Amino acid sequence: MALPMIKSVVACTDFTRTVQPYISQLYDLPQQFYHSATDPQALKELYLNTNPLILAFAISLTLVPIVALVVSEINKNYSQIDRVWSLLPTFYNLHYAAYAHAKGLPTQRLDSLAIISIVWSSRLTYNYWRKGGYTVGSEDYRWQIVKDYVNNPVIFFLFNVLFISWAQSVLLFSVTMPTYVLLLAAPIVKAQTADIAFSQITLAFIFLAYAADQQQWATLPQQQDFHAAKHSYQKSAKVPPSSKFTAADLDRGFNTKGLWSLSRHPNFLAEQSVWVTLYIWSCWITGTSYHWAGAGAASYLFLFQSSTWLTEMITAGKYPEYKLYQKRVGKFVPSLWGEGMPDADADAVGKKQQ
Repeated sequence: MALPMIKSVVACTDFTRTVQPYISQLYDLPQQFYHSATDPQALKELYLNTNPLILAFAISLTLVPIVALVVSEINKNYSQIDRVWSLLPTFYNLHYAAYAHAKGLPTQRLDSLAIISIVWSSRLTYNYWRKGGYTVGSEDYRWQIVKDYVNNPVIFFLFNVLFISWAQSVLLFSVTMPTYVLLLAAPIVKAQTADIAFSQITLAFIFLAYAADQQQWATLPQQQDFHAAKHSYQKSAKVPPSSKFTAADLDRGFNTKGLWSLSRHPNFLAEQSVWVTLYIWSCWITGTSYHWAGAGAASYLFLFQSSTWLTEMITAGKYPEYKLYQKRVGKFVPSLWGEGMPDADADAVGKKQQ
């Protein structure tokens, strides 16, 4: 049996009943897949007879990291997981929805989540594309900095295996674990008003991230994004005529206006909030304060803390005034006691650097 027999909604969050009994399927999957690979009907039966969480975990544990590792080592480009970052969580959420359909379970909640995931992927994929992330040879600049710091090919190879390729792949699976809980709860708890509320909250965070992206990377000239104006200014030493930014803004080198005057990383805040909301959604539906599937969201928060620390250390070394920005504006959540970065002060910072 691929799914546990559950009669109470709280039991949907019981790890010993909903996950632990199916872990042994991990060991049998490779051989079963090998024998079923050329038979579509056998593959379908294997899919339906395998616990959906275990199948998703197996993909994140083997297929994705192996491909990422091989491609990264051949090309010496370590942004392979970065290229599928915006796609994998949605793939897993679509998998849960498809599994529920195949099993004849109620799917209204999971279908809504699948649509939200597609919207999330669309925003993040588009933003990664317009920054040149899918350009041949493009790589996150931080990997080269880490590689230079390690300065040991063997240690960096192990880092690539354990963290870049494997841990990040599993992390992108883990943020969707609450969807498995929602799948289990589907026959017990019907769609309700709370589902609409959580859907709207999640979409609001996605659009908040999009708004922050637009203030940095807008593609239309009339939208006057910061980076386009900065690059034009660096080439011509003149502020673009249609730009809403001043010379002081562009000399500063980083955006401190709009949402960026309230948070140093409003897009990161919104991104993390999407997956925290999914976890809280699963807690609400199951009537629990917390459960094991929250490990994914917690790990996501930890990764953003560490990666943002590295990003800000690099940025502060490049732009001297960034340290003042750090003091005035909260990293993610706007500070209730901080002074913020009003336009007048932001301009003053830029002029000081001139």
